[in-house]
Amino acid sequence: MQISLNFMLYYLCMTQDKQNLNTSYYPTLDENFKQALNLFEKNLTTAELFTLLNTGNIVQKQIAALKLDHIENSEQAKILVNNLTGQDGKIREAVALKIYELISAGHDKYFFDQSIYDTFLNAIIDVNSNVCRNIIASLKFLQKNNDFCTYFIEKLIDLTQNLIKIVKKFDFQEGKYKINKEVFKLYWCLETIYEFTDYMPFDDLKNILFQTKSIDEYTIREKTAKILAKIRNDNELSEIRNQLKHDKNYYVRRF
Repeated sequence: MQISLNFMLYYLCMTQDKQNLNTSYYPTLDENFKQALNLFEKNLTTAELFTLLNTGNIVQKQIAALKLDHIENSEQAKILVNNLTGQDGKIREAVALKIYELISAGHDKYFFDQSIYDTFLNAIIDVNSNVCRNIIASLKFLQKNNDFCTYFIEKLIDLTQNLIKIVKKFDFQEGKYKINKEVFKLYWCLETIYEFTDYMPFDDLKNILFQTKSIDEYTIREKTAKILAKIRNDNELSEIRNQLKHDKNYYVRRF
């Protein structure tokens, strides 16, 4: 779907970094808008858009991603997905949004590749929650592929278990950024697991939930309770769910 001019301008405005306002900020912002508007008004071919995604600057890659309305092969999917890592946050966010739009519109067949799965695994724990959210939403459309599920879920379980080991060692009274960052990653792993609950090996799922149910950070217990709400016919997990229904935190209890 072709984006509107108003949406493009709004999106670029909302994704600008306003943390360091100084005398050079507004001229730079104006120049970015001029460049964005110029690119938006050009009738670029799909090949030209992918050239920008390969070699462009921040604004060029943003606009190229937002202007894409289809992809033609797996190589183009890889180029797009490769911009989910090692790029400025504004690029990653635009690319994640476009990946969701393309996959949900039926272009999912081009995204079945192991290298893409590995990048998706990194993207679900991006520091930008909008990237995490859009990629997790995209992954739901890939669940029909057995090879994808087998590979991705195994890696997801390993990542989650490693993060649990790290987070369980934290003293949550410290309030350090390192703690928040690792908890943030575990939070989004559990959100992904929620979407893949029906596809996961049950013993692995159960093991994860037994560990996360008692982590001091309430957001982790909240995700645990959310997953448990989908599971029936297991007495031990039902008991955990009942315990969490009496949790001290409302957001945990609500599930």
